[in-house]
Amino acid sequence: QVQLVESGGGLVQAGGSLRLSCAASGRTFAMGWFRQAPGKEREFVVAIKWSVGIMYYAASVKGRFTISRDNAKNTVYLQMNSLKPEDTAVYYCAAGQIAGQAMGDYDYWGQGTQVTVSS
Repeated sequence: QVQLVESGGGLVQAGGSLRLSCAASGRTFAMGWFRQAPGKEREFVVAIKWSVGIMYYAASVKGRFTISRDNAKNTVYLQMNSLKPEDTAVYYCAAGQIAGQAMGDYDYWGQGTQVTVSS
């Protein structure tokens, strides 16, 4: 089984940046980021297929967020730039076999890290 640990969340002013990290304890085929704001459904942010490096971004973050990986550390990162108040949410790292955009595509989940963007 795989364990995921997220870090890097915090409070940032609108227009600022944050970098989230997700360290995996075991090998993963695909990893992704989801987020959930209070009272809303958990939504897809971005996913990466580990072996190929192909990436899929949600329209709401494309051009502002960038996913990257460090194979040696078995870690993925989410660089978030030009943050908006609507980006405020708990961000969850996920791992599985398919780099999909649905929660059911992933088998493992981290505990989440809070990102708050002030206006």
